[in-house]
Amino acid sequence: MKTRLKTLAIALTGIAIIASCDKKKEEPQKDLKAVATNYDRSGGIVNHNDSKYLKLKSIEIGDCKWTEGFWADKHKMAEETMIPHMGTIFKGDIGFAYDNFKKAAGLMEGGPLGKYWHDGDFYKWMESTMYLYAENGDEKLMDDLDEIIDVIGKAQEDDGYLDTHVQLLGIDRWSNMHYHELYNVGHLYTSASIHYRVTGKTNFLEIAIKNADYLYSVFESRDPELARMGFNPSQIMGLVELYRTTKDKKYLELADIFVTMRGSVPMDQHPTVNPNFLGDHNQMRTPLRKETEAKGHAVLANYLWSGAADLYAETGEDSLITALEKIWDSAVNRKMYLTGAQGQTHHGASQSPAGRTDMVHEAFQDDYLMPNKTAYNETCANISNAMFNYRLLSAKGDSKYADVMELVMYNSALVGISIEGKDYFYSNPLRMLDGGIDYTHATTERRHRVPYIPVFCCPPNLARTIAKSAGWAYSKSTNGIAVNLYGGNQLETTLLDGSKLKLNQKTQYPWDGAVEFTIEECKSTPFEILFRIPEWAAGTTIKINGEDAGISITPKTFAKVERQWKKGDVVSMDIPMDISFVEGDPRIEETRNQVAVKRGPIVYCIESPDLPENTSILDVYISQGTKLTPNHKPDFLGGVTMIDADIMLRTQNEEGMYRKLETPSWKKVKSSFVPYYAWSNRGEAEMTVFMPIVWE
Repeated sequence: MKTRLKTLAIALTGIAIIASCDKKKEEPQKDLKAVATNYDRSGGIVNHNDSKYLKLKSIEIGDCKWTEGFWADKHKMAEETMIPHMGTIFKGDIGFAYDNFKKAAGLMEGGPLGKYWHDGDFYKWMESTMYLYAENGDEKLMDDLDEIIDVIGKAQEDDGYLDTHVQLLGIDRWSNMHYHELYNVGHLYTSASIHYRVTGKTNFLEIAIKNADYLYSVFESRDPELARMGFNPSQIMGLVELYRTTKDKKYLELADIFVTMRGSVPMDQHPTVNPNFLGDHNQMRTPLRKETEAKGHAVLANYLWSGAADLYAETGEDSLITALEKIWDSAVNRKMYLTGAQGQTHHGASQSPAGRTDMVHEAFQDDYLMPNKTAYNETCANISNAMFNYRLLSAKGDSKYADVMELVMYNSALVGISIEGKDYFYSNPLRMLDGGIDYTHATTERRHRVPYIPVFCCPPNLARTIAKSAGWAYSKSTNGIAVNLYGGNQLETTLLDGSKLKLNQKTQYPWDGAVEFTIEECKSTPFEILFRIPEWAAGTTIKINGEDAGISITPKTFAKVERQWKKGDVVSMDIPMDISFVEGDPRIEETRNQVAVKRGPIVYCIESPDLPENTSILDVYISQGTKLTPNHKPDFLGGVTMIDADIMLRTQNEEGMYRKLETPSWKKVKSSFVPYYAWSNRGEAEMTVFMPIVWE
């Protein structure tokens, strides 16, 4: 089925084509198959090979593989259960996405089902499958994708346009930003670039290039009306990745156009803009290069910042990185939860210095406004927080960004999937109570994980994140390698000078702080290994072949060991896994006189299955002097270290919203804290991360 171009789309496309006609005369239509060998197949999950303005660069896809321990187990879960099961959803009667492409291709009858952004979510699931193939080489995976890609190609319009809902409904292109046209194609570009890097096939890349060429013809004119289309901007990251693959500079130019469009038009009421999505909601009140705060929808924001960071990597524009560092400080140091989660509210408001008030949705709120029970913390927002920090880590080489990546990965990202890999959370509060909030008609909030969420963007985002996580474990430095994430793995890579490096990492991190690296192949001249020392890891030691490394080791930095390495060298790290209480800044009213429990990178919570029967989570207090004891349970919840402790239960049953304070009565009981990511795997439960502390 082919969509008719309505009046607005015709006018906008025509203007853009006229404006660029001279350029098109100079650049005749490419024969994609003929020039395919000129594309760059190399690169990591983001391709930094030719990015000149970075301190650290990506390893190649497949260079690192998880081999044992925590992330190997999670990757196995994704490979064997999560990703295949998700494919049955997307290709079945519930997930809708594949059928929408078949209908747009004329292979099925009927209108589109699901959400406007389902195309993009399907592309994310496809991307997750590509990472699996890069590691296991299972040709059945690629045979399945080739069949899907063929259908997607048939669904694409002759001029390159591709968006199944818009096509099937016959509505005007670019008539309302909420149709998510740019979000969908952004994930198309990223997925197609990864597909080409992994397989060398151009069938998916050709679809992406054809669409991106069309997109350039529409948006190159910088029409102010089109500036209002900047909703969920995954297209910026996608365009930069497409540029890195094809070396066609117009895609980089278009990425810059989309960044510059932010805040470039007045955000008054307009037919193309949902009245609930004006201004700060989608970062349109202030031009990005002048922004200093984290505002609006947390996913839209992190996607925009990640795309701008990708643009900086190719251009070195100081105004971009300066703005992004200020925004990061706002997002992480004043608006991020202990778990690395972002987006404090489902529905709220944002006030500008000029006195304007914008409604915001799934969004950042004011500094230090951090509710627990109603915390929104969309899984996509948390994952995109890690994506943004990975890009800043590459740009600045500062380990604090990897600290945030790790925090997200172990806590606010992983909580989005059940232990067995088939049930999902969309929002992730830090406290869950019986009663109080009615989730009956909620689209995204749930009391426990569910097999399907109508807004299905988070599950495929998490699937591709777990599948590609080994690509975040290391980065290439100027003369060596940086260790970003710890976990049992095998690394075989080529350093920036062309030399080979092969090393093996053995560890049961995060349950145990002993980490051992063995050099299996390396160059004969000196090079550096940078070991990230987490912010919480004071007292970390590093030994080389049993002898102290003799270097400065400071938390929240990379410890640099530069020497003439040789095959068989062993680096032994001992990272203290102390258990600590964590309190919030006193300006966080919701956590005053409350504490959370943290061990290493893992944030813990207490949930009702570990309490006496009929005990409310609100009755739980903890003494600052209680002994906290780790207790590893390899056969419980996929293998976790629990924290055993005596807790205090307040036994009064007073009623009334306010009541006269009486001397409380207490009951001390033995209980256990479970990793936050693992809660809600034992049936419906109450849960809290923060508990009132009793000072004794």
